[in-house]
Amino acid sequence: MATQPDQQDGTDMAKYPTMFDPSSLVRKGFCPIRSGTRANETHSLYYEQHGTGEKHVLLISGLNTSSFGWEFQVRNLALKHSVLVFDNRGVGYSGYPTGRYTTSGMAEDIIALLDYIGWTSLRQIHVVGASLGGMIAQELAFRVPGRIASLTLCVTSPGGMPWQNLPPARLKCLTTLLLTPDPEKKAPTVMKMLYPSSWLGAPAATDPQRTNRQVQTETYLRRTLFSPKQLVIGHVSQLAAGLTHSVSTHRLRQISETVPKVVILCGDEDHLMHLQHSRDLKASMPKAELVQWKDTGHGIHSQRPDEFRDLLDRVFHEADVIRGS
Repeated sequence: MATQPDQQDGTDMAKYPTMFDPSSLVRKGFCPIRSGTRANETHSLYYEQHGTGEKHVLLISGLNTSSFGWEFQVRNLALKHSVLVFDNRGVGYSGYPTGRYTTSGMAEDIIALLDYIGWTSLRQIHVVGASLGGMIAQELAFRVPGRIASLTLCVTSPGGMPWQNLPPARLKCLTTLLLTPDPEKKAPTVMKMLYPSSWLGAPAATDPQRTNRQVQTETYLRRTLFSPKQLVIGHVSQLAAGLTHSVSTHRLRQISETVPKVVILCGDEDHLMHLQHSRDLKASMPKAELVQWKDTGHGIHSQRPDEFRDLLDRVFHEADVIRGS
């Protein structure tokens, strides 16, 4: 279902500003999510498509992060691909359904979105999920493996017991963010969680006169200007989805067997998601490729944007080769 960038079903989409380059925007809008025997609408997902390339790329954001966290990836990938980004339930422009949030339920949201915009073909979609987005991507791949050409799971976990998914020390940092409404006061905690301290203090590659800490803090604060303030219920509900996430070894092995190309990406200085989780994923997904980057934190796609772009290019190409063999 194609939509015009400025209007959808009577909704003035100009009221929903975007951080992304408007010149690459193909369509944006709200996808209604329905559930129950009467298929009542429970909430809606805000989405944007950028680029019109043959390859279709789906980017799934992490915990309490809007789609604008993929700014660099959308700018680069849209040059030659069709890129779909969206706000998960409970964050950004998307709605806040009542009841418990789960990664399986959030994956069902995505299937509804893909059906809504017509991305339904066999092996059509290259899925990339980071952190909580990687957990949701696992549930998505288990449900619709035939639609997926490649699966890139970044800084994520197969789940298990809540204390395995997020140890108390990391939960404390997230609680601090919840109780700190001012973005400028939040920023130091966010930087500490996402990036190694040595990297934060180093000159930025894009602007050597400033540190990575200064550049990333500026980007984070700019993102908060575009996204509406997240409600407490959204913060807590998404956190609950991450804490209760669990995909069994059997299901992970099935994903590994049915998706042509699977890559597990992690950093060795991740302060939020323990490195062992990526190793556990690999142990359950024997055909997957495990990639570990040195001196890299949880914010892997923003810390290493060029390397991340090059990795995705390789993954997409290798998936095509596997499918053609």
